[in-house]
Amino acid sequence: MRRIILSFCIIFALSVSPAYPFWIWTPKTGKWVNPKNVAKDSPKAQFDYALGFYAEKKYPDALREFKKLLKAYPKSFEASEAQYYLGLIEEKLDNLYEAYLAYQKVIDKYPFSERIKEIIEKEYNIAEKFIAGYKRKVLGITLPVDNPAIEILAKVVENSTYGPLAPKAEYKLGLLLKGLQRYYEAEDAFNKIITNYPDSEWVEPAKFQIASCRAAVSRGPDYDQGAMQEAKQKFEEFVKEHPDAVLSKEAEENIGKLQEKEAAASYNIAVFYEKQKAYQAARIYYGNVVTNYSDSPWAVKALERLQAMEKKK
Repeated sequence: MRRIILSFCIIFALSVSPAYPFWIWTPKTGKWVNPKNVAKDSPKAQFDYALGFYAEKKYPDALREFKKLLKAYPKSFEASEAQYYLGLIEEKLDNLYEAYLAYQKVIDKYPFSERIKEIIEKEYNIAEKFIAGYKRKVLGITLPVDNPAIEILAKVVENSTYGPLAPKAEYKLGLLLKGLQRYYEAEDAFNKIITNYPDSEWVEPAKFQIASCRAAVSRGPDYDQGAMQEAKQKFEEFVKEHPDAVLSKEAEENIGKLQEKEAAASYNIAVFYEKQKAYQAARIYYGNVVTNYSDSPWAVKALERLQAMEKKK
């Protein structure tokens, strides 16, 4: 019986593959480490190893190995390249916001990288995709993203300072804020274009958008007559300065709408005074409508009220 048991143990031992240690001792660090988590002996060797996975489109493996390089050799030239490739991989995986964050780290941590100009362009293109309606997906479920284009465009302006993309990014930022009805912030963005990039092609449309923001504020739930007058003035200045611009026709249409609104406002004030039996004040406002807005239908109504008041004398 003992011989049978001994024979069985020998056969079992021979049939099992030799086991390799999962953890090894490294004299350099004086620690036990998992070989799977250890970078190769040089940043170039580790970079080439990670790049091999990237070339084979094994993106999760490439991500792991590039991150390993960043941890082991954070100040090497290859580290800046590894960080750049993290952005490329996130883009390949359709994780656009994560790609932007990875690219931005290159600018923040490795400002002397030769990739900076290329990265700024990539960030701008990512912002454009978000503006166009891109929504990132998690486990196949589309989730709303809280306007990351605002953050990204602001960074593009900050990163490029007076570079070629800066005024364009500032203008797109203004349009995005305007679309979200954040008119004062949008106006600030458009004003920066005029101040910081006076020779840019975006100055002309920025002036139009400033007037448009003023008009939008005047149409808000809290009536703002001052904003309406400012909007009309800015549209008039735009038409005067750029009579041949494509936007001048739209500016003139907006002036007409604002004038119509001014006429309606003056007429309603006159009606209020008339109801309060403050006839002198009512006549002044009705007269203003007739004199200054003679082409408006409100002028006809104002004249009718004036004639009715005269009959009451």
